[in-house]
Amino acid sequence: MFLIDADLQITTQPQENNQLANAAISTNSTLAKIKAALGPLWVTAVFFIVALAILSAFRLGLVIWQADRVNNINDFFSIMNSGIRVDISSLCYLFMVPILISLCVYVSNKGKALLQRFLMLWCILSMSLLVYLEVITPTFILEYDFRPNRLLIEYLIYPKEVFSMLWTGYKLEILISLSALIITIISAAKLFKLSWLAKANITVKYRVLISIAVILIVFLGARSSIGHRPLNPAMVFFSTDHLLNDLILNSSYSVAFAVKQMGLENSSEKYYGKMEQGKIIDIVRQNTLSDSKDFTNDNFPTQVMHQASYSGKPKNLVILLQESLGARYVGHLGGLPLTPNLDKLMTQGWNFSNLYATGTRSVRGIEAVITGFTPTPSRSVVKLDKSQREFFTIAKLLNENDYHTQFIYGGESHFDNMKSFFLGNGFTDIVDLVDFEKVDFEGSWGASDEDLYDQAHLEFEKLHKQKAPFFSLVFTSSNHTPFEYPDGKITQYDQKKNTRNNAAKYSDYALGQFIKKAKKSSYWQDTIFLVVADHDSRVGGASLVPIDHFRIPGVIFGESIKAKPDDRLVSQIDLAPTLLSLIGVSGYTPMLGHDLTKNIPLSKQRAMMQYDKTFAYMTPDAVTILQPGKDARAFNYQNKQFTERPITKSMSDQAKAHVLFGSLAYKNQWYQ
Repeated sequence: MFLIDADLQITTQPQENNQLANAAISTNSTLAKIKAALGPLWVTAVFFIVALAILSAFRLGLVIWQADRVNNINDFFSIMNSGIRVDISSLCYLFMVPILISLCVYVSNKGKALLQRFLMLWCILSMSLLVYLEVITPTFILEYDFRPNRLLIEYLIYPKEVFSMLWTGYKLEILISLSALIITIISAAKLFKLSWLAKANITVKYRVLISIAVILIVFLGARSSIGHRPLNPAMVFFSTDHLLNDLILNSSYSVAFAVKQMGLENSSEKYYGKMEQGKIIDIVRQNTLSDSKDFTNDNFPTQVMHQASYSGKPKNLVILLQESLGARYVGHLGGLPLTPNLDKLMTQGWNFSNLYATGTRSVRGIEAVITGFTPTPSRSVVKLDKSQREFFTIAKLLNENDYHTQFIYGGESHFDNMKSFFLGNGFTDIVDLVDFEKVDFEGSWGASDEDLYDQAHLEFEKLHKQKAPFFSLVFTSSNHTPFEYPDGKITQYDQKKNTRNNAAKYSDYALGQFIKKAKKSSYWQDTIFLVVADHDSRVGGASLVPIDHFRIPGVIFGESIKAKPDDRLVSQIDLAPTLLSLIGVSGYTPMLGHDLTKNIPLSKQRAMMQYDKTFAYMTPDAVTILQPGKDARAFNYQNKQFTERPITKSMSDQAKAHVLFGSLAYKNQWYQ
């Protein structure tokens, strides 16, 4: 028996080897025939397949990295399967031009040398772009909880500031990304040389038929749909966790889609659908404290007289806008013990414990605090063309009331288009880094917060001597990556120096030093101060809109301000009308925000939050969420948890009207 088995083994093993060898020969022969038939199209097919494998591998790595947010195996397969669909569409668009050019050469058998050079350049650059954007994706997710998107494009126009920030805080990431870029270029060049074939070994008739088939495949692959609409993110998004949805995309698609959407910024309707203009105006008017008969100017449908609650001598106004200071960093709001000076101030002034930012960028915070404008999925009005002149700001109104209006910033004021927007809309005096009398510490973003406040104090003393009221917006920057601040100022919260927590603690230290000076100053008794954050840092979380990361500190203080806690639901857009009321300036304004010196019915309390392309309209009893291409959804929000609930048409209309209003007001130039 043993001998028979042995003999069988001896006789069958060569047969198996022969079968494997024959299969390999057959496979190689088939590939050789396909390659010969495709000719110059073969290299594009190879790069397409390799790129598809690379994008899938990166996506798998990101999913494994974020495994704690992937709830089950269905989520995993949804991300990976839909991701392949997005990748195929992306690559069809990416290779569409070289494929069409290749087809011309393929059919005619002319221009092969030029095509080779063109294709080599295209393939190397395309592969480099795909890989580079994927390599930087983890850093982007850590910072913003999204894949690279429109923020990447917006930052590209500020190379000096961005490079300084990256070089100071992200040296390892720069090294990794540049190494990946070099390796990709070298590998892509070698792959091209191995794959290039100048001529197809088939007749013209078959080349024409293959060309038609390729065009159809590329067209359908790019659309990824035979329906009315081509592929878009709404078709593949499946989760209430925005990051899981974002992982379905690849970073090249995410950036390209953002660029496309930036060209559609004139209307929120592109995201959330249409609503009759008169209905929008009626709804937003009804949610203000004004009577419908008070709106008398049809050219500016939300313009109404706002009567100040204070009627004495006009007071100075100082807004201290804090960079990236979410409630989670403020001890008095239940956050980390990083802000003892602000905590103390909150017990001495008018403290808003339930205040929410409108967005996640500094320009969005500026937009809300200075103009009272409602957030939209578009860029902030600070950066849009039509709002660079004759757009309402409190500086414009105060300037008309004989105030000296000023912006003080420790960096370069042109950043994020701030200088242009401010000078075009009521600010008459810009003080930035080059104007500072002294700078003891300068980081990537400019002067430290201490230097900023020292300069502000000097400016206020000068302005007070001129006997005219003044308004000053002071914008900090120390609490911004790469978190640079002078040594020996604080007891570090984290052992490593340049961390967000330590920077927040230093920024609070600088604020405390300024408040000590201000209380002893000549301008103290005539000034109303507001300390408020522009937004939280690193807004993210496994929810459609991470509401708690929009919660920010805000406290109004000064000689005439009585200490009081305020737990009403408040939006950043409510601050501007409140401040005007406190300093004694009345006037016609288009602002929809509430004057918080007055009683605000519970039914009218709300906060609006724009989170990338998702909009949240929060009331004391519910949160309504609007997403592009999807039906509105409603949630109860308690203890930082969402519980879905039935949505009414009234809730949907209320949210939709407020997000559509901003785009209409901008487009029609109502906001003056």
